[in-house]
Amino acid sequence: MPDDKIMALPQELLILGAAVKTGMVEALRKNTTCTGLAEELALNPRAVWIVLEALADLGYVTRQGNAVTLSEETRKLIYDPAAPNYVGFSFMHRYNMIRSWVQLPEVLASGQPASRDQDPENTRYFMEGMRHGAEKSAPSIADFLLTDTVNGVRVLDIGGGPLIYGSAFTARGGKVTVMDLPPVVQLMREKAEKTGIAMFPGDFNLGLPPGPFDLAYLGNICHIFGEIENRELFRKVSQILVPGGRIALVDMVRGTNPFAAVFGVNMLVNTANGGTWTLDQYTDWLTGASFLDVKLNEVAGRQIITAVYNCPMELHDGCPITK
Repeated sequence: MPDDKIMALPQELLILGAAVKTGMVEALRKNTTCTGLAEELALNPRAVWIVLEALADLGYVTRQGNAVTLSEETRKLIYDPAAPNYVGFSFMHRYNMIRSWVQLPEVLASGQPASRDQDPENTRYFMEGMRHGAEKSAPSIADFLLTDTVNGVRVLDIGGGPLIYGSAFTARGGKVTVMDLPPVVQLMREKAEKTGIAMFPGDFNLGLPPGPFDLAYLGNICHIFGEIENRELFRKVSQILVPGGRIALVDMVRGTNPFAAVFGVNMLVNTANGGTWTLDQYTDWLTGASFLDVKLNEVAGRQIITAVYNCPMELHDGCPITK
């Protein structure tokens, strides 16, 4: 509904995000001064002073004479995983989203996604944003999908680099393989090894691990692509599942989720042809890839579409068979 509250700028996030992007937050982990900070980071002294004053009034920085440093609450918020208020750098994913959304007028004119900076840290910010959003729902989704399955069920988590869902599947007895892009795999491989998760680097648009798998999990993948890519992805998934294996898609389903249409705009500004799709579209794409029994459920506030692979008789000899 129209509401004048939307006119408020997310000023606090923009200030903190800029302090992260310029290196101020990291530099403030040690005691420094306004002048020293400006010199160390080659920033404008007046600008640094104004932003530091704002960060101090917002509670992110403490001052003692000329010395400035991160407040204890900020250290816990960003750097202490054991703290109850810990979010890491997950807020930076939202900061980057804002930078894309403000280019919406240009996107409307061109139909092309917004330009973005090539900061290599953006991968980490995205991963932390996904982690923060998934931590509460992952255990319930793993319970839902692995109920009545045998121990050691083979799960392929496509695009699951943050390892939140993969860890939840593993905790419930799944034998998990996570596929993601090489930079993500490199970033998460050590954690995956400690958790007992196998990682497979690659682009799932080009191919998938050979399998066979009993369950293919696609969490927040389908909104990145359009019909052609999703049809092809479902076809690839069918080829690495055992007969009777399942596919599970977590996404916002247009027409059944009140946020799906607005989230579609996020895909407009960030992807070439992504969006949010209706249940009828998903059903059409899945049945076209030999999946049956398409169902939509809601678990822990997330929408999950599941379907069962029905290996066509003419391809039966070539289907992966459970060992």
